[in-house]
Amino acid sequence: MSRWLDSVRMAVGTLTTVPVPAPRVIDRRVAGGAMLLAPLASLPLAVATGLVVAAGTALGVPALATAALALGAVALGSRGLHLDGLADTADGLGASYDRAKALDVMRRGDSGPTGVATLVLVLLLQVGALTAANPFTAAAAVLIGRCTLSMACARGVPSARPEGLGATVAGSVPRVAAVAVGVAAAGLATLLPGVPWWRGPLAVLLAYATAGALLLRCTKRLGGVTGDVLGAGVEAAVAAALLALV
Repeated sequence: MSRWLDSVRMAVGTLTTVPVPAPRVIDRRVAGGAMLLAPLASLPLAVATGLVVAAGTALGVPALATAALALGAVALGSRGLHLDGLADTADGLGASYDRAKALDVMRRGDSGPTGVATLVLVLLLQVGALTAANPFTAAAAVLIGRCTLSMACARGVPSARPEGLGATVAGSVPRVAAVAVGVAAAGLATLLPGVPWWRGPLAVLLAYATAGALLLRCTKRLGGVTGDVLGAGVEAAVAAALLALV
């Protein structure tokens, strides 16, 4: 029980700005549990997204402005962690075919033109799709994106560095558990109001395919995952899920 409590604390403390006590122990079991619990830990972000979309619709706020406010709420509630990872990963992949140089670029705090362009394009996709989303599909996309974290941290996925968040969580999730998260997400997505039943599972499938393609590319180019790669996968998966849902 104490291990799962530490996993909850790690998941909430890492993925959101909700204040929680620090985990007493962080090992591979705790890290794996945190990645499995990522969707549940991100429920406050999903609820905030849905409430912003619902409020904007009720008040007659332009759809584009509502979508931007919803994404702003997610970024604020997650410290922009995944957006930063997306920009850094794009910069690393675009910098050089040399693994060490690419990882060095990703470690820096600044963003180059490749990272900025990627960030803008992905955010445009998310905002554009959100303009046609209802509160439930908007919230679901946030959670679906976080579901892919267990796949990115499944057994057999190496870490690109010997230290950092990636090294802590890489390969920490049993494959059966990672598959179970995806299957559960697809099953629950059939219940989404306001869309045909098949759109939910399709959104999960496309989100996993998009995050999986990025994961494959990064493991080949970088030798494994980093915290930035995990964040990039989440943002790409959210964009894919939103497009499928609308």
